[in-house]
Amino acid sequence: MPPSPWQRRIERAETLARECPFAREILSFYSRVAQFQEALRRKLDTTAATPGNPSAALSGPPELPVLISGFDGFLSVIAEHAPTHLAETARTLRGEGEPSWSQLLSNYWLASNSSPTQPADFVALAYLQPYAEFVRLRSAMTWDGYTYSLCPFCNRKPGVAVLRQQGDGARRSLLCSLCLAEWEFRRIVCPACGEENNAKLPVYTADQFDYIRVECCDTCKTYVKSINLTRNGLADPIVDELASAPLDLWAHDRGYSKLELNLFGM
Repeated sequence: MPPSPWQRRIERAETLARECPFAREILSFYSRVAQFQEALRRKLDTTAATPGNPSAALSGPPELPVLISGFDGFLSVIAEHAPTHLAETARTLRGEGEPSWSQLLSNYWLASNSSPTQPADFVALAYLQPYAEFVRLRSAMTWDGYTYSLCPFCNRKPGVAVLRQQGDGARRSLLCSLCLAEWEFRRIVCPACGEENNAKLPVYTADQFDYIRVECCDTCKTYVKSINLTRNGLADPIVDELASAPLDLWAHDRGYSKLELNLFGM
């Protein structure tokens, strides 16, 4: 049986943790999160496969008992292994109980027009990611010809861009920060403001991450990282984006803001 997407991400995180000592802590933490996400996804698949289960067609706010009951275990993982600001948030949430958890998850699920800003938002994002992917895949939704910068399924901003081989060149796609949907998007256009002037869309790379592009916009001063799989076919967009945190520091020092922060608020 081929490895699941979560297992491939965990393996990639372990590889990069050996190659990039400066990212070892965050990648080790991500591996813990991904392990939990994979287990949650398996539970969701099992729940949906139960005959007569009314939750099988659920596509609204996340009120499945399996989600609420599993949240305490996820908070334990965060409290034990996360960076300080997330760990403290997880400990606080553990003391608030299920009604508060249900409210947090539902609020984040419904707030499709806003970006995560508070530590609790990132906890909810990490926990709901496999659920959002689960709901999206069961919807069988397609988006051929879709050209907008927000996710065609959940209306969230993309967390990272991806370059894949297409003929003699590469096509760019965007990867949703929540449900992990991927859709094609024009290369010479800013996904934040729609700027199309190539002179105002500088691209930067660093020797250490020569397959990762920092795609900036001098009109709105935002940037998105783009993982060039034509240069490194072993890369995983989610994991390699996390590992390349020095590129975020570089961009911030030059006055750019990230289009959408990743799972850990970076």
